[in-house]
Parts: sequence; structure tokens; C-alpha cells
Amino acid sequence: MNNLFKNKMAIAALAFIIIILLFAVFAPIIARYDPSAIDTNSILTAPSGVHIFGTDTLGRDIFARIVYGSRISLSIGIIAVGIAVIIGIFFGSIAGYYGGRIDSVIMRFVDIMLCFPTFFLILAVIAILEPSIFNIMVVIGATSWMGTARLIRAEILTLKERDFVAASRIMGASDAWIIARHLIPNAIGPVLVSATLGIGGAILIESALSFLGIGVQPPTPSWGNILMDGKSTLGVAWWLTIFPGLFILFTVLAYNLLSEALRDIL
Repeated sequence: MNNLFKNKMAIAALAFIIIILLFAVFAPIIARYDPSAIDTNSILTAPSGVHIFGTDTLGRDIFARIVYGSRISLSIGIIAVGIAVIIGIFFGSIAGYYGGRIDSVIMRFVDIMLCFPTFFLILAVIAILEPSIFNIMVVIGATSWMGTARLIRAEILTLKERDFVAASRIMGASDAWIIARHLIPNAIGPVLVSATLGIGGAILIESALSFLGIGVQPPTPSWGNILMDGKSTLGVAWWLTIFPGLFILFTVLAYNLLSEALRDIL
């Protein structure tokens, strides 16, 4: 942990992530306005003391929408990565531990999945399913597990030859027990780094889907659909795109920097 505290960029990234998490948890306290409240007297108001990030084409407060949107963007990022990690650990650990034909079948399936451009695969699935927060979480998670599977497999291929695994077999431990209690805990380090990086990627994908109109649907605020709302007024209301864009940029950058720091530590 000392290496983390010596890395100023990592500390700044962690501090920013904590601030965004506080936004998500205490949104009703931090936001002065209802994010969905329409005020026809405050349409396209520039940033001021009353509306610090300005208002949109319906008079809704942009700061309130960004604060509440952090709940959606972070929850989608974290849960989608959680789904991807669970699937990746399951397939990767089985492939690495058993090897042989099982390993070949699983890894060929991983190779096939990697052949498809992830974003376009997500677009195709979302186009078929009804756009909803739940569907977005599941689809992003179900199309992002391949890297985790390969990481876990590579670690377990090395670990399964260690003496402590042989000792567990001699003592009569089952394969499931060895995988769950000995191999996965010792192989989880690279997965944590990948998962931290993946949260930023999932937030970016959700924002892109919402910007295209097939992600989180209005009036529920997310950073992506706030950007979409500002697309038609970019020339006259710069604040509609600048502020949500900056939050997306710095959040993704923060997770990337934190993953780099975790990689150095682990």
C-alpha cells in the first residue's frame, strides 16, 4: 500500500472516484433540484450561482442530472464488470485446471467471442432486446469476460503445478475445493487490475449507448443521455456537453490510473 500512497496520480484518481461515489450515495442531499423537474422559465440558462452547471432545453438542472446520473453510470460499470469477472473466472479456472480437450473447447470459444467487435456486438444485442438498465448491465458483462478468462487460465496453469495443490490432492480435496479455495484466491491479483480498468470501459460503453439513444432511456439521467440532449444545442449551450463529457473523461481516466497503480502493487 505504501507504493499507492507514493503515487500522486493514483491518489488523485482514487480521490476523484471517492467523490463520484459520494455523489451517487448522497445524490438527494448534494443536488439542490429534482433532476427531472421541468422549469419553462429557466430553459437553457447558462451556468450561474442558481444553476452552477446551467440548465437544458426543458429547464432541468444539469448539475442535479449529473449527480443522479453518477448512480446509473457507476452502477452499470460496477455490476457489468462483476458479471464479466464471475463468468471469466468460471470458464478460465475450468480451462486452466483441467486442460486438454476442455481447455481447447473453452479457449476456442473465447477466440470466437474475441473475433466480434465488442461494441457492435453489444449494439446488435441491445437492438434486439428492450433498452433498459438491467439489459445494459447484463449485455456489457456477458460480452466482456474473455480477457478475465484468459488471465485466470494463465495464472492457474502455473499455480496448479505448485506443491500446495499436490498436497491438497493427497489429502483428498475435491477439484472444486482446490479451485475455489487455493487456485482462484492466488490468481485473483491480475483480475482485480483488469476489473478496475473494465469499470471505466463499461462506463464509456454505457455512455456511448445512451448517447446513441439505445442505452438508458429518458427521463432517467445518465451521463450519456445528458450528452445526447446537448447535441442539438452545441452551438448555443456548450454546458450541456462540456460538463457531462468532463465527468465521463475524468472518471474513466481515474479508473485507468488506479488500475495502473494496482498493477504495480500486486
